[in-house]
Amino acid sequence: MRPVKSLALALMLAMAPMAAGAQSLIASYAAFIGEDDLFNSSGTRLGEFWQILRQDRANYHRFGLRQRGDQGDPFFADANNRATLEQLLRNSDTHPSTRRLIISGNVPVYVEIFGYGNRMTAVRVQVPG
Repeated sequence: MRPVKSLALALMLAMAPMAAGAQSLIASYAAFIGEDDLFNSSGTRLGEFWQILRQDRANYHRFGLRQRGDQGDPFFADANNRATLEQLLRNSDTHPSTRRLIISGNVPVYVEIFGYGNRMTAVRVQVPG
């Protein structure tokens, strides 16, 4: 009985990297988090980094508010995809210092979107430097 459990565990461990490896980088973009990105459409100051990054993409695509350093992306012209971005960011392991810098604003960010085809499954955010 014990060898069967060991074999099953070995197979699961061997397959784990393959499952993680199937997810790939499907898009990336750079942006500058400026003053406009820190407030929602009603003028309320945003307090969470995921709200600010979502607002940045709404500003870029919907409102045409762009800072120097903002790049386009293939996903976030769609409001539903911006909602997905926010959810993925909420569940991400973004470093606390990166979160604080984004909340403070006036900082460049680099965003990588991972997934399968056009389906987003994870987001990584970094502040260069």
